[in-house]
Amino acid sequence: MSDKKTKKPKFDLNVYTFRLLQQEPFFAALSRRIHKYSTNAIPTAGVCVNKSTAQFEMVYNPEFMESLPDNQKLGVLMHEFYHIIFEHLTTRLPEGGMSKMWNVATDLAINSHLMDKLPEQGCFPSKVGTPFEKYPIGLSSEAYYKMLQEDEQFKKEPQDGEGQGGQGEGDGDGGELSDYNMDSHDGWSDADAETRAMAKERLRDAVEKAAKEAASGKGWGTVSSSVKKQIMDMITPKVDWRKVLRYFVRTSQRSNKRSTVRKLNKRFPYIHAGKKITRQAKIAISIDQSGSVSDQMLAAFFAELNTLSSIAEFTVVPFDTEVDESQVFVWKKGQKKTWERVMCGGTCFDAPTKYVNGQNFDGHIVLTDMEAPKPVRSLCQRMWMTNESGKANPYFNTQERVIAIDIK
Repeated sequence: MSDKKTKKPKFDLNVYTFRLLQQEPFFAALSRRIHKYSTNAIPTAGVCVNKSTAQFEMVYNPEFMESLPDNQKLGVLMHEFYHIIFEHLTTRLPEGGMSKMWNVATDLAINSHLMDKLPEQGCFPSKVGTPFEKYPIGLSSEAYYKMLQEDEQFKKEPQDGEGQGGQGEGDGDGGELSDYNMDSHDGWSDADAETRAMAKERLRDAVEKAAKEAASGKGWGTVSSSVKKQIMDMITPKVDWRKVLRYFVRTSQRSNKRSTVRKLNKRFPYIHAGKKITRQAKIAISIDQSGSVSDQMLAAFFAELNTLSSIAEFTVVPFDTEVDESQVFVWKKGQKKTWERVMCGGTCFDAPTKYVNGQNFDGHIVLTDMEAPKPVRSLCQRMWMTNESGKANPYFNTQERVIAIDIK
């Protein structure tokens, strides 16, 4: 008999990605769009946004993953993907920066959906014998954050730092908050606003593709109805672009004729095919690139245009106090683009209006924060797109149509 000890197999991520495909199709589809790599630099696992590429990355310690039972291995993967889905790395970072309370609050929100799938050291709402046993299941990160702030157990505990929660000395009865951090949140606040905005745009695209796969018959797995609704809200266009296009087509004199056997030819019925006439509209979309337009707003504008491009072609006119014609381009139908800032001055709506007036367009949509004086008259139908505050308090009064989209 050999005296050699049997070597314990190392954690193979591919095995558990395949199991996700069998048990959690939505998470498996999302997993394919996230870069993953192993490292011993962290004790457990975590996700972050790459500062150079704005791509989401998942990192994991292979020894930690190998130490877990199979169901918990899958649970940890899902926990990290939930951080991405819930936008903890992009939109929902607290204004005061990272803290141990915010770390725990995000984990409480996620673990509500993974109560029996994670290691014991995690934090779970309503779990008896823990400081969180009176916390209800199913709240948002912000709601848990408020409860933690008001909880006497943790009021005296230092809150600076991110990652594992720091080394603060807690005086409350529940121990230190860092005792309940299962994963690493290192680097969440490292990416700047521009990188996070780009990452958010990529997240929307990745989640949309994963949701389509799930809805096509592969299934959602254990994703709850409330989370599914949140996902669908994220990927559902904020603007009904077909209705917007109809608004411009009604006033357009352009038309496209094509042969069709479904219509009789009035002069030669049953001999030649008839003609179907489709009305068209040549649309210009001016994007406010002034310094007052935040990166988040600019990213939201491009997200809407990516949706519009699935049904139409249009011309993009970036502007601040002027229009740089070298930056004007035609956005082809079906193209997807990431947002970019090509200008950063003041704002003057006269510049794009005069440019569009001279180019024979049927419709003009201005994407802006509305922070500029009233422009000259448009020679074609004009519409404005902004956020809720821009619509409620425009710099100038207008009788033209204004659409507000939700921009966080």
